[in-house]
Amino acid sequence: MSTNEQVRVTGIGGIFFKAKDPEALREWYRRHLGLKLEEWGGAVFRWQSPANPDGAGTTVWSIFEPDSDYFKSPSPFMINYRVADLHALLALLRAEGCQVDEKTDESELGKFGWVTDPEGTRVELWEPPPGR
Repeated sequence: MSTNEQVRVTGIGGIFFKAKDPEALREWYRRHLGLKLEEWGGAVFRWQSPANPDGAGTTVWSIFEPDSDYFKSPSPFMINYRVADLHALLALLRAEGCQVDEKTDESELGKFGWVTDPEGTRVELWEPPPGR
């Protein structure tokens, strides 16, 4: 595997989408599909399996208000991809001519960066903190 392949996406960290009535849609998913919603309104899926009984790793699912500007794109959805080294990937994407947001965020939740695909959809990149 080349160095460039090693700094690419490693999985899906989250799926976010807008809804006309977020509360009603959250309730539908809770009631009919059994999603266990957190206090903040989304769900966290733990990666549990026989090989990973502690569920190390998560994927987040969340609904946003229809006028949310968090996505910063015309798309009604945004996918958050897990990466192993955010800053290395952002540097590589810039070198390849991609539209990379200059802003990054770092907190106890990990490191976040963004790139926009050729159709204008904002893509969130997330380097989880150790152990997540």
